[in-house]
Amino acid sequence: MVISTREQDNVVIFDLEGEIRRSDTVAVSLHQHVKEQLEHGKRDLLLNFGKVPFIDSFGVGEILASYISTQNIGGRLKLAGISKRLFLVFQVTQLTRVLDIQDDEEKALASFRKG
Repeated sequence: MVISTREQDNVVIFDLEGEIRRSDTVAVSLHQHVKEQLEHGKRDLLLNFGKVPFIDSFGVGEILASYISTQNIGGRLKLAGISKRLFLVFQVTQLTRVLDIQDDEEKALASFRKG
């Protein structure tokens, strides 16, 4: 998985590319990237899944850990660009009840502005 970050409208956007799964080659996990941004005072975070074809239980755990870390400091974590296949994973795990999942990046950014 490749993670790149950018900022727009005071929201840190994580562009995720590739499969989110346990791997011995992953140097820094998604959760570690999120924690770094939180430590730098960033509170509004968006995970862009537009180029993620697969996620395993490890990946779900990374997202949940990122959500919890963000919530614990009063931040907001949202997800966008999730395929129907990945959305099914979040439904089965009932994380659709917990996570703020938006259709696309534009809608997610607008939802940050709404409060």
